[in-house]
Amino acid sequence: MTVNANVSRAVIFPSLLFVILLWALSNAPVGDAIWLNLPTTGTKCVSEEIQSNVVVLADYVVVSEDHGYIPTISVKVTSPYGNNLHHRENVTHGQFAHTTQEAGNYLACFWSESHTHGGGEVSVNIDWKTGIAAKDWESVARKEKIEGVELELRKLEGAVEAIHENLLFLKSREAEMRIVSETTNGRVAWFSIMSLGICISASGLQVWYLKRFFQKKKLI
Repeated sequence: MTVNANVSRAVIFPSLLFVILLWALSNAPVGDAIWLNLPTTGTKCVSEEIQSNVVVLADYVVVSEDHGYIPTISVKVTSPYGNNLHHRENVTHGQFAHTTQEAGNYLACFWSESHTHGGGEVSVNIDWKTGIAAKDWESVARKEKIEGVELELRKLEGAVEAIHENLLFLKSREAEMRIVSETTNGRVAWFSIMSLGICISASGLQVWYLKRFFQKKKLI
């Protein structure tokens, strides 16, 4: 009886853990929804640090309480090196999508173009998705003819791959920071030695000069 009970626990616990993981994945947020209140003058920006070869998908729309008039905005998205990835003017909604070529901080800036009509701030809703969250799972399911648990397993596999890639990225960044830290420590050590050498040399020259000065004055 004890052996059967242990076997049952060994079967039930992994299954329960698997179901919990599937539930957490299916209920996890798939993107970041951002609200921006744009002033009549000035610019507001949002940014995210993204590594290279990552899919980015974002939708933005102006939300107005006045259904008879929807203000327009301008949008500009730039890469960490300043390359222009998306630029639109006098729009009320739009979308930008790209695969990152550079690792770093990607910047999306919004400003109002409707200040001539008066009024207050302009509200903009931004749905920003990156990596696994930007993948169109409905298209994948139709293309590969999968559904239900199998689709959730594919999502789980994609999430695990994304986590693995992030860990590798963090590992590479940690290695880069360690190299920079070691290089900085070495430079600081050499600078300290040089400073100490200069101080000793200056002190020796001062003693030598004062000794000669006092000898010329016949004080010693």
